[in-house]
Amino acid sequence: MAEPFYHETDRLILRDWREEDWDPFWNSTNTPAVMQWLGGVLADEGMQAARMRLETYQREHGHTFWPIVAKDDGTILGFCGLKRSNQPGGPMGEFEVGWRLRESAWGKGIAKEAAQASLAIGFERFNAPRIIALTVQENTASWGLMKRLGMERREDLDFANSDFGADTIIVYSISLDKWVATDA
Repeated sequence: MAEPFYHETDRLILRDWREEDWDPFWNSTNTPAVMQWLGGVLADEGMQAARMRLETYQREHGHTFWPIVAKDDGTILGFCGLKRSNQPGGPMGEFEVGWRLRESAWGKGIAKEAAQASLAIGFERFNAPRIIALTVQENTASWGLMKRLGMERREDLDFANSDFGADTIIVYSISLDKWVATDA
């Protein structure tokens, strides 16, 4: 069995999922606003399938999109972490950073703090040569964060896929060399 995952930042904890995390996670993130650019609100079957995927990523690769827990009060704020890209038509098998936060956590730098930690974990613990992030052109908040993380737009990796509610998924990436330079 893999070693338990646990990582702290100034305000946050990224860790393995626990049974008691799922209800507060879904109750606060499976909303029309949060899911607008993620394919829409999920029915029970979709939530169970997503949970299974997240748990499978952890089991098979040692990383997943981990729950983001507020250090001050233990609130589940969403998720952030790493998986291997698996969107049909996309750059399969690449390290992918991703996040999803409850509305009350928006605009507070939480996604950036969690994503920076996830990039560091990807490069330092899992030896990723580069890490990508996926979104749609209309999701300006998401690709804006990708740019603030030092990621660069990779139009050459964009691909046709409507899973996120648009016809094309756009790709940003950052290499280990670029991350080291921006992290210093």
